[in-house]
Amino acid sequence: MTPPSGPRVTPLTRPARLRPGARVAVVAPSGPVPADRLDAGLDVLRGWDLDPVVAPHVLDVHPHGYLAGGDADRARDLQEAWCDPSVSAVFCARGGYGAQRMVDLLDWTAIRAAGPKVLVGYSDITALHEAFAVRAGLVTLHGPMTATLTFLKDPGTQESLRATLFAPESVRTLGLDTARGLVPGRARGVTLGGCVSLLAADLATPYVRPSAAGGLLMIEDVGEEPYRLDRILTQLLRSGWLDGVAGIGLGSWAQCGPYEDVRAVLLDRLGGLGVPVVEELGFGHGDTALTVPLGVPGVLDAQSATLTLDVPALT
Repeated sequence: MTPPSGPRVTPLTRPARLRPGARVAVVAPSGPVPADRLDAGLDVLRGWDLDPVVAPHVLDVHPHGYLAGGDADRARDLQEAWCDPSVSAVFCARGGYGAQRMVDLLDWTAIRAAGPKVLVGYSDITALHEAFAVRAGLVTLHGPMTATLTFLKDPGTQESLRATLFAPESVRTLGLDTARGLVPGRARGVTLGGCVSLLAADLATPYVRPSAAGGLLMIEDVGEEPYRLDRILTQLLRSGWLDGVAGIGLGSWAQCGPYEDVRAVLLDRLGGLGVPVVEELGFGHGDTALTVPLGVPGVLDAQSATLTLDVPALT
């Protein structure tokens, strides 16, 4: 592994936890949102004593069919929600594709001026996690989205997010019973990551960190066959982006083929880095999606197969 050079991943500013009655916005930065699932997700949030408001273009569908309306409209929804002083958190309705098309349209000066807020999402929202880290210096939550089946149907997924939002000190140690060490060791660093194909696609843009050095890289993906995962990880290796990474936590690999084949690729591509790797931690596109804060210092321990945060995700 090449010795790290340049800036290292450092802790980011944590937003405040939510309180009962908090007003939260639901936006759709990526793919189109099924109305029935959105309604069901809003009911869950109301059951937590939150006051969800739906951005104007959440149910729009672009002529392409795979976008939730036009790029400018999706960006405007996120911008206005974030800059609304009455809104404490912004929840993404779903992933899919499209965040990369609208991230350049956001006014990052205004976003920084609006101050820290909670951003929740995963999958395609990885592009926004990195952008909020790089452009605003904020901790974000890699967590379930309001109109997705996992959030609607899995109690463990709901509870992980609810506890992180309202009682973050209660969920400082993360990892399902499925978790186990793939490469031994123990490492300290700052969490970052998300959908690994999005991280690779963002390389050399102004919205991704130049390196994962010093970071605990949390990665997962969906629908990428083993050879494509190999290509994605090889690109990250060849670019030098993984040089100096402190440790790697692996989430779900849904629809990526037989797990033994995926596991072999992950071990082949990541095992040579000489850092601890923990597999099946339980975040991402699996049946249960734990909420993982990005930008928080912690320890990844392959022996106990856990990620333990030094501080709660939210203040």
